[in-house]
Amino acid sequence: MANETPPLFGKTRFLEGLIDEFLDKIAEGVIVGELGLKAYLCGSEEEAICLEKLNQLTEIKRRCSELRRTIVTMLYTEMLLPDARGDVLRLLGSLFALLDDMGDDFEELMIVQPQRLPEFGADFAELTAMAVRGVQAVLVAARTFFRTPAAVRDHLNEVRVFEDQTDRLAYKLKRRIVAADLSFEQRTLLRETAAMLDGLADKAENIGDDLSIFAIKRSL
Repeated sequence: MANETPPLFGKTRFLEGLIDEFLDKIAEGVIVGELGLKAYLCGSEEEAICLEKLNQLTEIKRRCSELRRTIVTMLYTEMLLPDARGDVLRLLGSLFALLDDMGDDFEELMIVQPQRLPEFGADFAELTAMAVRGVQAVLVAARTFFRTPAAVRDHLNEVRVFEDQTDRLAYKLKRRIVAADLSFEQRTLLRETAAMLDGLADKAENIGDDLSIFAIKRSL
Protein backbone atom coordinates (compact mmCIF):
# COMPACT_ATOMS: atom_id res chain seq x y z
CA MET A 1 0.00 0.00 0.00
CA ALA A 2 3.06 2.24 0.33
CA ASN A 3 2.93 3.09 -3.41
CA GLU A 4 -0.78 3.86 -3.50
CA THR A 5 -1.55 7.24 -5.08
CA PRO A 6 -2.80 9.57 -2.32
CA PRO A 7 -6.22 11.24 -2.64
CA LEU A 8 -6.14 14.50 -4.59
CA PHE A 9 -7.66 16.38 -1.67
CA GLY A 10 -5.76 16.69 1.56
CA LYS A 11 -7.17 19.32 3.90
CA THR A 12 -9.21 20.98 1.19
CA ARG A 13 -12.54 19.45 2.18
CA PHE A 14 -14.54 22.53 1.22
CA LEU A 15 -13.14 22.40 -2.30
CA GLU A 16 -13.86 18.68 -2.43
CA GLY A 17 -17.47 19.43 -1.52
CA LEU A 18 -17.73 22.02 -4.29
CA ILE A 19 -16.37 19.61 -6.89
CA ASP A 20 -18.75 16.90 -5.67
CA GLU A 21 -21.66 19.32 -6.01
CA PHE A 22 -20.46 20.29 -9.50
CA LEU A 23 -20.34 16.64 -10.58
CA ASP A 24 -23.76 16.01 -8.98
CA LYS A 25 -25.29 18.89 -10.96
CA ILE A 26 -23.68 17.72 -14.20
CA ALA A 27 -25.15 14.24 -13.59
CA GLU A 28 -28.56 15.74 -12.81
CA GLY A 29 -28.42 17.83 -15.98
CA VAL A 30 -27.60 14.78 -18.09
CA ILE A 31 -30.65 12.95 -16.68
CA VAL A 32 -32.93 15.92 -17.31
CA GLY A 33 -31.51 16.31 -20.80
CA GLU A 34 -32.10 12.64 -21.56
CA LEU A 35 -35.70 12.86 -20.38
CA GLY A 36 -36.29 15.97 -22.48
CA LEU A 37 -34.70 14.57 -25.63
CA LYS A 38 -36.65 11.32 -25.34
CA ALA A 39 -39.88 13.19 -24.64
CA TYR A 40 -39.49 15.14 -27.86
CA LEU A 41 -37.96 12.54 -30.16
CA CYS A 42 -40.29 9.72 -29.11
CA GLY A 43 -43.35 11.98 -29.36
CA SER A 44 -44.53 10.72 -25.98
CA GLU A 45 -45.02 14.11 -24.33
CA GLU A 46 -46.58 17.47 -25.13
CA GLU A 47 -44.26 20.25 -26.24
CA ALA A 48 -44.86 22.05 -22.93
CA ILE A 49 -43.28 19.13 -21.06
CA CYS A 50 -40.25 19.27 -23.35
CA LEU A 51 -39.89 23.01 -22.75
CA GLU A 52 -40.12 22.42 -19.00
CA LYS A 53 -37.19 19.99 -19.22
CA LEU A 54 -35.23 22.47 -21.32
CA ASN A 55 -35.80 25.19 -18.71
CA GLN A 56 -34.70 22.80 -15.94
CA LEU A 57 -31.55 21.99 -17.87
CA THR A 58 -30.81 25.68 -18.43
CA GLU A 59 -31.09 26.35 -14.68
CA ILE A 60 -28.79 23.41 -13.88
CA LYS A 61 -26.24 24.72 -16.38
CA ARG A 62 -26.37 28.12 -14.66
CA ARG A 63 -25.59 26.52 -11.28
CA CYS A 64 -22.77 24.46 -12.78
CA SER A 65 -21.26 27.60 -14.27
CA GLU A 66 -21.37 29.32 -10.86
CA LEU A 67 -19.74 26.35 -9.16
CA ARG A 68 -17.00 26.12 -11.77
CA ARG A 69 -16.14 29.83 -11.38
CA THR A 70 -15.99 29.44 -7.59
CA ILE A 71 -13.73 26.38 -7.90
CA VAL A 72 -11.40 28.18 -10.33
CA THR A 73 -11.16 31.17 -7.99
CA MET A 74 -10.36 28.94 -5.00
CA LEU A 75 -7.74 26.99 -6.88
CA TYR A 76 -5.83 30.16 -7.78
CA THR A 77 -6.40 32.51 -4.84
CA GLU A 78 -5.72 29.84 -2.19
CA MET A 79 -3.03 28.11 -4.23
CA LEU A 80 -4.74 24.72 -3.91
CA LEU A 81 -3.76 21.51 -5.74
CA PRO A 82 -0.78 23.17 -7.49
CA ASP A 83 0.45 19.93 -9.07
CA ALA A 84 -2.90 18.92 -10.54
CA ARG A 85 -4.56 22.31 -10.99
CA GLY A 86 -4.29 22.43 -14.77
CA ASP A 87 -5.70 18.94 -15.22
CA VAL A 88 -8.56 19.59 -12.78
CA LEU A 89 -9.53 22.81 -14.53
CA ARG A 90 -9.43 21.18 -17.94
CA LEU A 91 -11.53 18.25 -16.73
CA LEU A 92 -14.19 20.45 -15.13
CA GLY A 93 -14.24 22.69 -18.20
CA SER A 94 -14.72 19.72 -20.52
CA LEU A 95 -17.55 18.27 -18.41
CA PHE A 96 -19.30 21.63 -18.32
CA ALA A 97 -18.89 22.00 -22.09
CA LEU A 98 -20.43 18.55 -22.56
CA LEU A 99 -23.53 19.52 -20.57
CA ASP A 100 -23.62 22.93 -22.27
CA ASP A 101 -23.52 21.29 -25.71
CA MET A 102 -26.27 18.86 -24.69
CA GLY A 103 -28.46 21.80 -23.62
CA ASP A 104 -27.69 23.76 -26.79
CA ASP A 105 -28.49 20.73 -28.95
CA PHE A 106 -31.78 20.22 -27.11
CA GLU A 107 -32.64 23.90 -27.54
CA GLU A 108 -31.81 23.74 -31.26
CA LEU A 109 -34.07 20.70 -31.55
CA MET A 110 -36.93 22.63 -29.98
CA ILE A 111 -36.34 25.51 -32.43
CA VAL A 112 -35.99 23.46 -35.61
CA GLN A 113 -38.61 20.91 -34.55
CA PRO A 114 -38.10 18.00 -36.93
CA GLN A 115 -41.31 16.06 -37.43
CA ARG A 116 -41.84 13.50 -34.69
CA LEU A 117 -42.48 10.21 -36.45
CA PRO A 118 -43.66 7.19 -34.39
CA GLU A 119 -41.77 4.76 -36.64
CA PHE A 120 -38.46 6.24 -35.46
CA GLY A 121 -39.42 6.77 -31.80
CA ALA A 122 -37.94 3.51 -30.45
CA ASP A 123 -34.72 4.01 -32.45
CA PHE A 124 -34.21 7.52 -31.13
CA ALA A 125 -34.96 6.36 -27.58
CA GLU A 126 -32.36 3.59 -27.83
CA LEU A 127 -29.78 5.90 -29.40
CA THR A 128 -30.34 8.59 -26.75
CA ALA A 129 -30.05 6.07 -23.91
CA MET A 130 -26.81 4.59 -25.28
CA ALA A 131 -25.18 8.01 -25.79
CA VAL A 132 -26.19 9.08 -22.27
CA ARG A 133 -24.75 5.87 -20.80
CA GLY A 134 -21.41 6.88 -22.29
CA VAL A 135 -21.69 10.35 -20.74
CA GLN A 136 -22.62 8.87 -17.35
CA ALA A 137 -19.70 6.45 -17.54
CA VAL A 138 -17.23 9.27 -18.04
CA LEU A 139 -18.78 11.10 -15.07
CA VAL A 140 -18.12 8.04 -12.90
CA ALA A 141 -14.53 7.99 -14.19
CA ALA A 142 -14.17 11.69 -13.34
CA ARG A 143 -15.33 11.08 -9.75
CA THR A 144 -12.87 8.21 -9.49
CA PHE A 145 -10.02 10.45 -10.68
CA PHE A 146 -10.40 12.62 -7.59
CA ARG A 147 -10.32 9.69 -5.16
CA THR A 148 -8.58 6.64 -6.63
CA PRO A 149 -6.94 7.60 -9.93
CA ALA A 150 -5.51 4.12 -10.38
CA ALA A 151 -9.10 2.85 -10.88
CA VAL A 152 -9.98 5.36 -13.62
CA ARG A 153 -8.97 2.92 -16.34
CA ASP A 154 -11.64 0.43 -15.19
CA HIS A 155 -14.38 2.91 -16.11
CA LEU A 156 -12.88 4.24 -19.33
CA ASN A 157 -13.37 0.96 -21.10
CA GLU A 158 -17.12 1.33 -20.51
CA VAL A 159 -17.01 4.79 -22.09
CA ARG A 160 -15.42 3.33 -25.22
CA VAL A 161 -17.89 0.45 -25.40
CA PHE A 162 -20.88 2.79 -25.14
CA GLU A 163 -19.37 5.10 -27.76
CA ASP A 164 -18.88 2.19 -30.14
CA GLN A 165 -22.45 0.97 -29.61
CA THR A 166 -23.76 4.51 -30.11
CA ASP A 167 -21.90 4.70 -33.42
CA ARG A 168 -23.55 1.46 -34.56
CA LEU A 169 -27.05 2.59 -33.56
CA ALA A 170 -26.59 6.00 -35.19
CA TYR A 171 -25.39 4.43 -38.44
CA LYS A 172 -28.36 2.04 -38.52
CA LEU A 173 -30.86 4.82 -37.76
CA LYS A 174 -29.40 7.22 -40.33
CA ARG A 175 -29.66 4.56 -43.02
CA ARG A 176 -33.32 3.98 -42.12
CA ILE A 177 -34.00 7.72 -42.23
CA VAL A 178 -32.36 8.17 -45.63
CA ALA A 179 -34.35 5.23 -47.04
CA ALA A 180 -37.66 6.51 -45.65
CA ASP A 181 -40.34 8.14 -47.80
CA LEU A 182 -39.79 11.64 -46.42
CA SER A 183 -39.02 15.03 -47.86
CA PHE A 184 -35.36 15.96 -48.25
CA GLU A 185 -35.75 18.52 -45.49
CA GLN A 186 -37.22 16.00 -43.03
CA ARG A 187 -34.59 13.41 -43.83
CA THR A 188 -31.87 16.00 -43.28
CA LEU A 189 -33.28 17.19 -39.95
CA LEU A 190 -33.74 13.68 -38.58
CA ARG A 191 -30.30 12.58 -39.78
CA GLU A 192 -28.71 15.62 -38.14
CA THR A 193 -30.55 14.79 -34.91
CA ALA A 194 -29.11 11.26 -34.95
CA ALA A 195 -25.65 12.72 -35.58
CA MET A 196 -26.11 15.13 -32.66
CA LEU A 197 -26.82 12.24 -30.27
CA ASP A 198 -23.87 10.29 -31.67
CA GLY A 199 -21.72 13.37 -31.02
CA LEU A 200 -22.49 13.29 -27.29
CA ALA A 201 -20.88 9.88 -26.97
CA ASP A 202 -17.89 11.07 -29.03
CA LYS A 203 -17.37 14.00 -26.66
CA ALA A 204 -17.57 11.69 -23.65
CA GLU A 205 -14.92 9.46 -25.21
CA ASN A 206 -12.64 12.48 -25.81
CA ILE A 207 -12.93 13.44 -22.14
CA GLY A 208 -12.16 9.84 -21.24
CA ASP A 209 -8.97 10.00 -23.32
CA ASP A 210 -7.88 13.09 -21.40
CA LEU A 211 -8.76 11.42 -18.10
CA SER A 212 -6.55 8.45 -18.86
CA ILE A 213 -3.59 10.82 -19.28
CA PHE A 214 -4.43 12.78 -16.13
CA ALA A 215 -4.63 9.54 -14.13
CA ILE A 216 -1.28 8.33 -15.46
CA LYS A 217 0.35 11.66 -14.56
CA ARG A 218 -0.92 11.35 -11.00
CA SER A 219 0.45 7.85 -10.64
CA LEU A 220 4.01 8.86 -11.66
